[in-house]
Amino acid sequence: MLAAAGLGSAIGWGLITSKALEGIARQPEMRPQLMVNMFIFAGLMESFPFILFGVAMWFLFANPFVGTLSSLAGGG
Repeated sequence: MLAAAGLGSAIGWGLITSKALEGIARQPEMRPQLMVNMFIFAGLMESFPFILFGVAMWFLFANPFVGTLSSLAGGG
């Protein structure tokens, strides 16, 4: 799960920067606005693995399904 988040983040970084560079190449006067937008979206892209890490730790240490499964296996 964490590897997929890291891979997705890396692909997202590549797409964000390539499109920003493409936009700057097409309209150099838009560079400041494109750079600000690129860093905002890059920050959002970087937060995704950390959120997924928190969810993974929650399922690892505070799994709500463990109690349900143990009560079902016990029969009552």
